[in-house]
Amino acid sequence: MPLATLPVLIPALPEIFLAIASMLLLMLGVFSNESTNTRTVSYASVLVLVVTIPFVALVTEGRTVTFGGAFVTDTFAVYIKALVLLSAATAILMSKDYLKLQGIERFEFPVLIVLATLGMMMMVSANDLLALYLGLELQSLSLYVIAAFQRDSARSAEAGLKYFVLGALSSGMLLYGISMIYGFAGSTSFDTLATIFHDAHGQAPSVGVIVGMVFILAGLAFKVSAVPFHMWTPDVYEGAPTPVTALFAVAPKIAAMGLFIRVMVGPFGELGAQWQQIIIFISIASMGLGAFAAINQTNIKRLMAYSSIGHMGYALIGLAVAGAAGNDAMRADGVQAMLIYLGIYMFMNIGTFACILLMKRNGRMVEGIDDLAGLSKTNPGLAMILSIFMFSMAGIPPLAGFLGKLYVFQAAIQVELYTLAVVGVLASVVGAYYYIRIIKVMYFDAPAEELDTGISLEMKAILVVTGIVIVFFIFYPMPLITGAELATASLFHK
Repeated sequence: MPLATLPVLIPALPEIFLAIASMLLLMLGVFSNESTNTRTVSYASVLVLVVTIPFVALVTEGRTVTFGGAFVTDTFAVYIKALVLLSAATAILMSKDYLKLQGIERFEFPVLIVLATLGMMMMVSANDLLALYLGLELQSLSLYVIAAFQRDSARSAEAGLKYFVLGALSSGMLLYGISMIYGFAGSTSFDTLATIFHDAHGQAPSVGVIVGMVFILAGLAFKVSAVPFHMWTPDVYEGAPTPVTALFAVAPKIAAMGLFIRVMVGPFGELGAQWQQIIIFISIASMGLGAFAAINQTNIKRLMAYSSIGHMGYALIGLAVAGAAGNDAMRADGVQAMLIYLGIYMFMNIGTFACILLMKRNGRMVEGIDDLAGLSKTNPGLAMILSIFMFSMAGIPPLAGFLGKLYVFQAAIQVELYTLAVVGVLASVVGAYYYIRIIKVMYFDAPAEELDTGISLEMKAILVVTGIVIVFFIFYPMPLITGAELATASLFHK
């Protein structure tokens, strides 16, 4: 390799490292002893993902653009990538016992997660609409496979097929939007588009640009399962293997939200008046559906699907604030609140799904909310930690979930989006019902048959760490807040 090409590659070294590591992990799985290869590849995959986190930070010096302007690294990318890598590594650790229990322990599983994570990282660093699409498809193709990883299960196969068909539809909408933007604006580069719209001096863009932007928004809304593009979420969450559901609920959502921010604040930042109303609509619709549709759910994974739809609605309040006319400081507050919310959301969901993975009876997974009846008497430790996560998701102070919502509501009020803030508060009140119902079932219902009590060291560590973060976040929030502040500054002060 010529030495002259090295400076071009340096910003993308974490992605290159992850791509090479995934190929080596695949070879390790193929050629190692069959009885130990899955465990070896799983731990090696976790190590690769964890090592990539400091690697991402080390190669980032300010805002650097490479590969002809198609790839960008900055503090914002570091923040989102760190959350994604941490989520993916935890999902692999959580999956180990489940895969063995279900008889689907195969080394391809962690490798697919590593490849999906590579796609997510490319999405977050996209600085061109075509680079965005390439990262999105690399992520999606891997996720389609792991959604249907339990091949002997009709539910898992159905989940994978639904995700694939609807994912292909959303990709088509996204590509159509990209072609419209290219046709009417003449470029797919984020920097060039931002310059074009800035030089228009507030003039309304052409109808073709607005139509293209709407289709891009629709494609991205599918990836975060925002209403009305949420239809795949409950069925895929219920049908996919539980560790896969845990991954879907966290890493792809955070990466897609990061991409949402990158696209809307970057190339389309000057068109906030055109896209803000769309974001407000899907935010309100997502919060409303997430609050009301979950009330009658009896399967805890379906409940968590509607919960994630609602939480994406809350996070999108921050993006609506970023589209408000006014000074950059107020817009930046919206993005910062959104990033803080996503960080807290990650810990809440990882902890909750770790608890769901421990819902086993006689060596068989159970998913009914009624299966938690009397858990406080049969397994008080698990009941207590799950209660912490449920209270946090409901937004009960002083837990971290309350502060996450407080930040986004405050940001909305600052730019006078009072209706959005009021709807968010009302949706939180309704949503609290189904979270607190789980606590009521655990503490006040007659005990059901006892759940299995064995907990692996990895699961104990995940529960302890996530629980500590949720409970003590109010006393030491600075790492997350400072990270979000630096990430936001890199977007608004290029």
